[in-house]
Amino acid sequence: MKIISKLKEWQLIHQQLSGKTIGFVPTMGHLHDGHLSLCQQARIQNQISVVSIFINPAQFNQTNDFNSYPRTLEADIAMLTSHHVDYLLIPDANEIYADHYQVQVTETDLSHELEGKYRPGHFNGMLTVVLKLLNLVQATHAYFGEKDYQQFLLVKKMVDALFIPTTIVGCKTIRAEDSLALSSRNSRLTPDQRKLAAHFPRLLQSSCSVDSIILQLQSLGFKVDYIVEKWQRRLGAVWLGDIRLIDNIELHT
Repeated sequence: MKIISKLKEWQLIHQQLSGKTIGFVPTMGHLHDGHLSLCQQARIQNQISVVSIFINPAQFNQTNDFNSYPRTLEADIAMLTSHHVDYLLIPDANEIYADHYQVQVTETDLSHELEGKYRPGHFNGMLTVVLKLLNLVQATHAYFGEKDYQQFLLVKKMVDALFIPTTIVGCKTIRAEDSLALSSRNSRLTPDQRKLAAHFPRLLQSSCSVDSIILQLQSLGFKVDYIVEKWQRRLGAVWLGDIRLIDNIELHT
């Protein structure tokens, strides 16, 4: 695996890959099996696999969240190497945001509900950096987990609206044995919180009504931001202490 930190170096390499299909997985690092499943899809469906690790300051609502986000680069490199990823991009924020974040992507509808309501500005930061990375990598396919389903829909919408020639591929959520969706945030849960967290996906998957799910989660000690049904999904965001968890399940009618 070749590790690249300078954007011009990648652009030179990309010229040599002309004619080859490229699968791209953008990440913020602290990788887990969910990320690796995306990498596997990228490898299977393309001739070249590219992963980026960039902890995007523009999509954190609080500086504390950005500063406390786990940075595990050595372990991430080892995991990606063992999974035979071809290229790892680790761009510097000064290069990514050479414009000092003066140019942004703004979506005016979908980005203002659910996650957008509780994390104002988050999707502007996410869409802006994803657009920059898609333009840099010029991938054939880019892979996103369906755990962040609203994010997946917004990226697809942006790519369609701006005529970006990359196919966005949604990949099934990878779960632990107790059904909790894998997330970099899970490592911050205490042992007791980790046991309790499994109730969240189980209730989403249950036949209970939305109101009943909210009441049950609250009685267990969760703070509920939302539980809703839309896009043929049941989506939720909850807090355990200062850890925020999101998840969704597909509804079968």
